[in-house]
Amino acid sequence: MKRPALPLKGSCRCGELQIEISQPALMTAACHCRGCQRMSASAFSLTAMIPAAGFKVVAGDPVEGGIHGPQLDHYFCPNCKSWVFTVIGGVKEFINVRPTMFDDPAWAYPFIETMTRDKLDWATTPAKYRFEEFPTMEELPRLIEEFAQTA
Repeated sequence: MKRPALPLKGSCRCGELQIEISQPALMTAACHCRGCQRMSASAFSLTAMIPAAGFKVVAGDPVEGGIHGPQLDHYFCPNCKSWVFTVIGGVKEFINVRPTMFDDPAWAYPFIETMTRDKLDWATTPAKYRFEEFPTMEELPRLIEEFAQTA
């Protein structure tokens, strides 16, 4: 996998909400949960886990949508309603960003799949690892380390 040059700028569909990442992704994932299926209007949502210190909104004011805490806070463009990023309650280390907001999202193929118990039978990804739910907090360091080696 070829990592993109940083910083990487992205935006929602209309361009009103603009974001930037200045640190490489910790990991990428496809989430097959029913919530992500409904919010993305697709078989799964694609996400890049970005270190919190490496993510910022550079223009616009995101609004909450989807689920409103305490477990998840989903953020959208107030104008076009694009789902741009998610903050997981209690997890301060990273922000889940929708990599399709960037001009070239090819770098963000899913390394893992989560919530495969809800996976649609026909949905396939090139993910190396699959989890019926989410990886445990104990598994994350190993996965993040292995993902870093794939660059």
